[in-house]
Amino acid sequence: MDASVPREEARRIIEEAIRGGRPRLLEHEALALVAAYGVPVPQWRLARSPEEAAEAARELGGTLVLKIVSPQVVHKSDVGGVVVGVKGPEEAAEAYRRIVEAVKSRVPGAEIVGVLVQEMAPPGAVEVVVGSIRDPVFGPTVMFGLGGVFVEIFQDVSFRVAPFTREDALEMMGEVRAYRLLQGYRGMPPRDLDALADIVMKTQEIMIDNPEIAEMDLNPVMSYPKGALAVDARAILSPPKAKQA
Repeated sequence: MDASVPREEARRIIEEAIRGGRPRLLEHEALALVAAYGVPVPQWRLARSPEEAAEAARELGGTLVLKIVSPQVVHKSDVGGVVVGVKGPEEAAEAYRRIVEAVKSRVPGAEIVGVLVQEMAPPGAVEVVVGSIRDPVFGPTVMFGLGGVFVEIFQDVSFRVAPFTREDALEMMGEVRAYRLLQGYRGMPPRDLDALADIVMKTQEIMIDNPEIAEMDLNPVMSYPKGALAVDARAILSPPKAKQA
């Protein structure tokens, strides 16, 4: 792939959000942005009706998760905006209706862009987080740690200021307490650390290339004995600078 392709796709996504005055990328936009840089993500479709959700289920097959896409909804599960374990077109159409009804009831006035129909990640993963924040002094700073719901509870994370090397990315993993899980623990096979290092390095590249991104989180990243998969992505944009009088 031409190295300019990811940057061009990222620019299009970011500039569209800026033109729309949105402070954050919608989930499907964030997934598309990181995928443009080669971060592995589950296959997905954006559905804007029950019929489109059913068609997406036909195309994707297998077991699916459906998630609300709305600028006003950040914590989707809290408002009934997520349905997991969906199989087949009929279940997908019904899940779409349930999600939209729940969000309209619990978040009145929310703009509903659609519903993300996404392949469910295979079981057996160790969940980690890869994130970044643009520090006003040091610039892009990348984080790695135990992910999923545990990131806020245990805060088991390590940091590096960009730019850093692949060796630094691997060292980050060894600094967290959860590294024992990644090495293999009580019969669990070791995780693919090279695949995780790839995602850390690509996160660094995204932040260096796109100064408009203030924060980015890939959480969870599902880590397997072979490969890794970023299931959810979040990107917050820097507020526009005030014009000089």
